[in-house]
Amino acid sequence: MSRPDPSAPAPQSPDAELPPYETLIDALLAAPHGKPFVTMWRDEDDSETVDFGRFRELVFAQAAFLRSVGVQPQDRVILIMDQGIPLMATFAAAFHLGAAPAILAYPNLKMDPAKYRFGLAGVSANLKARLAVLDEKFPEALLGHVGLEGGAAFVRALNAPPHVSAPPPSHARADQLAFIQHSAGTTGLQKGVGLTHRAVLSHLRRLAPALALSPSDRIYSWLPLYHDMGLIACFMLPLVFHLELVMQSPNDWVMQPSSMLELIDNRRCSLAWVPNFAFQFLARRVRPRDRSFDLSSLRALINCSEPVRASSIDEFRSTYQDCGLASTAVQSCYAMAETVFAATQSDLTRPPTRAWINSEIIRKQHRAEPVSSADPAAVCFVSSGRPIPGVEIRIDTPAGSQGIGEILIRSESMFSGYFNRPDLTALALQDGWYRSGDLGFELDGELYVTGRKKDMIIVAGENIYPQDVEEIVSGHPAIHDGRVVAFGRFDPEAGTEEIVVVAEVNSEEQLAETLRFELEIRNSIMGQLGIAVRRIYLKAPKWVVKSTAGKPARSSTRDKLLLEHDELRPAGGTRNGK
Repeated sequence: MSRPDPSAPAPQSPDAELPPYETLIDALLAAPHGKPFVTMWRDEDDSETVDFGRFRELVFAQAAFLRSVGVQPQDRVILIMDQGIPLMATFAAAFHLGAAPAILAYPNLKMDPAKYRFGLAGVSANLKARLAVLDEKFPEALLGHVGLEGGAAFVRALNAPPHVSAPPPSHARADQLAFIQHSAGTTGLQKGVGLTHRAVLSHLRRLAPALALSPSDRIYSWLPLYHDMGLIACFMLPLVFHLELVMQSPNDWVMQPSSMLELIDNRRCSLAWVPNFAFQFLARRVRPRDRSFDLSSLRALINCSEPVRASSIDEFRSTYQDCGLASTAVQSCYAMAETVFAATQSDLTRPPTRAWINSEIIRKQHRAEPVSSADPAAVCFVSSGRPIPGVEIRIDTPAGSQGIGEILIRSESMFSGYFNRPDLTALALQDGWYRSGDLGFELDGELYVTGRKKDMIIVAGENIYPQDVEEIVSGHPAIHDGRVVAFGRFDPEAGTEEIVVVAEVNSEEQLAETLRFELEIRNSIMGQLGIAVRRIYLKAPKWVVKSTAGKPARSSTRDKLLLEHDELRPAGGTRNGK
């Protein structure tokens, strides 16, 4: 990659102030014409950069096109386009017209085809959209799975929109629906979260000081634009604060993980968000001889996954400590679509706080009792930071109990309900608080996320987090890192749940040694957690079902396993009846 001319970002200070824009379009219109906005990088010989002036022209041209095919204010517009500048311009064009766009996941070879078709049909039908904009590569065979209202239409996106002499009038209003983003859950259908212009702008105003945002910041991202991390942190944030964004597609990053660090180095990027698995992925998939990076420009690489894993952070830090990575560079936050984006953010002036908790008390009493890091029973949790201004968090446990309970959130810019799903809204929003479904605890004013409430496995009265089991299994050299799922299955003979593990081996040849691997994995789990795992299923590569976020989909993988193994079905499912 060639290194661009711009110098590295200057020392940062929280001097990025947001004028009183009423809509996201106001922010776009105010952007300096010649300042670079988006660089879309595909490979060393294929990249494209547009400044804010050119991006505005693309937005106006796409808006004229959408209006010509009948888009009206308050229409919903589905966008299924590959990651890139045309998708971003079409998205902004839709809310410029007062419509509400929703980006849906684009098909790729790593997604389970049946899961993708099911999700596409259900989510699109719920949106009741009047138009679906598809790029030229979207397969004809999938058109029948895109649900539209009667009389609605499919159109192919404009790749090279013509020049528009006069921009179409904007119908965006502050309290009007700006767009619909979808929760990144891995069970059932993703839920639509409608957000107004006011909610998004209000959230970004409060997030900026927590990030010590500066006009010189440059953001890097491979995150898909159909999830809140990619859409809010890596599109809306630079759009509103007029920052530069260096972007590549998730597929290109997975195929060439080192490209992320090369781009951060060459483009002198200062901010990036990634899910927890990316830290170990980058540490293990980039060859030692390819690690000649200068990461000194990176002031915050934010682990935006729940829970944050200390082992993942430590492995990344250890691998790249000689590449100029600042000791404070790896940070954490807790975010979700329902709160626009970040509910908490760690303090960027120091590494995220860690707490050592008695693991036996967690499992047996579901209570977080701090202990010394040298305690044999100690387990390390990494803080997701403190609530950003305007956000309140409480743990649904008896006051002063220091128990682990469901994380409840109340925010000035929180969503008002799931789009077209009053049934789910009634369950999630109660007395002004959003019930996240995540479990965690607070300690010294900081939030620690421990796992998903519905995924908890209870074995003989002990609370087991599946990700703890999955992390141990992933550490076995024969197992494909991150391709592990653990879940609970009720055993009527024992009267309690048993742990079931399914994992991919690195190669099909290794399937011949599954008995040895299973014994080694059982011994590791017993040694570290003191829990016996009876059922371990080792599968060939690419067997585990993945979500649209690229993470193992626990419920879909479980269902696939149940279909293949008769011995699992008679027990009647898991404690949750699934």
